[in-house]
Amino acid sequence: MKKRSVDQINERIDNGEANIYTAEEFKKLIKKEDAPSFEEVDVVTCGTCGVMSGTAAILNFIVSGPGEFIRAREVYLNGVPAYAGPCPNEWLGSVDAILHGTAHSIYDDNYGGGFLLKELLEGHEIDVRIESADGKTIENKITMEDITRGQIVGSRMAFKNYTAFTNPNNEAVSSIFAAVPLEGNLSGLTFSGCGDLNPLQNDIPHNVIKEGKKVLINGAEGYILGDGTRSSAEKPNLMLTADLCKMDPYYIGGFKTGQGGEVYDTVAIPIPVLDEEIYNNLLIKDEDIDLPVADIKGRHLPLDNTNYHEMWDGHDLRPQFDDSSCDRCDRCRVEETCPTNAFKNLRLNLVYCFGCGMCAHHCRHDAFRMNTGDVDLEIDGDNVNIPIICRQSDRLRANKLSLKLKKMIENKEFKL
Repeated sequence: MKKRSVDQINERIDNGEANIYTAEEFKKLIKKEDAPSFEEVDVVTCGTCGVMSGTAAILNFIVSGPGEFIRAREVYLNGVPAYAGPCPNEWLGSVDAILHGTAHSIYDDNYGGGFLLKELLEGHEIDVRIESADGKTIENKITMEDITRGQIVGSRMAFKNYTAFTNPNNEAVSSIFAAVPLEGNLSGLTFSGCGDLNPLQNDIPHNVIKEGKKVLINGAEGYILGDGTRSSAEKPNLMLTADLCKMDPYYIGGFKTGQGGEVYDTVAIPIPVLDEEIYNNLLIKDEDIDLPVADIKGRHLPLDNTNYHEMWDGHDLRPQFDDSSCDRCDRCRVEETCPTNAFKNLRLNLVYCFGCGMCAHHCRHDAFRMNTGDVDLEIDGDNVNIPIICRQSDRLRANKLSLKLKKMIENKEFKL
């Protein structure tokens, strides 16, 4: 078997001789039957973006002068509870806290840790309330400049594959897998996963994606800590970490679901093509990747199977808003249901947009144009066609971070 080392690839990068592709570029060449050979490719940068519930932030920030309170007992950031500690910071006026990306505000279930982290990175002021062990209440405002240390730790990120869900029941079902209650009678399908762009889909069984490897998390250089929680050979995921303060807010944020606010992240991982086995694994395509479809109420009860080609091929990654078709409803259904708050005051903010497709399916007057596709399934012996109404993964962000990683490697800003 032909082989080469990471040092040899790094030398080719340093000499400007390396051939580096994003997963999107590489897959397009495969589909055109024009894929570069093993000798012609050195690195493929792969990416994924989606709701990653295991995200947590470890923070230290200053809330008062020294000696004003003994230690924090309860911490709230814009009403989102964080866990004080583990270090008590006695009499220092600063607080260590752990914020869960899935934590919900005490004032609004739809606002939570993911939205808060994005706002911090964007430079917004955050309201802080501390209930101290000596009975005091400390209130202040902080920005990112007041955070002396911030670290993201994801306990379950970049999962290889998941399950699509539909609702064969008669009544609507609220779930974390749909932005609003999913209507019954097979009226729609929701799914996660970036298919053949995903790092773990391209490196089975973890030939190069190993503990200690460098990655990009939301634009910041980070590391693989090991396998994630609930990781298995069939459905692997990773535990990752990176400096929150160096992250780009475009790649992280909140995502509203039927069970309240969630958090999304974007991960990119380079795959050095060290041998022919690694190269052959990179040849996987969306149509090769099975996607089970399950009852959203049963979750583990497969109804049929499809694949990621059916989820993504030829479908739009972003909607278009036709202002002339908007009826100016007193209560805008799109503004209420948009998972990332990308549509407000008759304006579509494409920087916030996740490409989930909810707007195209919930606008009463068809003011949003977006082909999100549909899928033919056989359920209980009947052939049914189900529209794809909600994506909880974003291939556009995944592609952008993969391209950023490629350029960083080419510019010698990221060493393999």
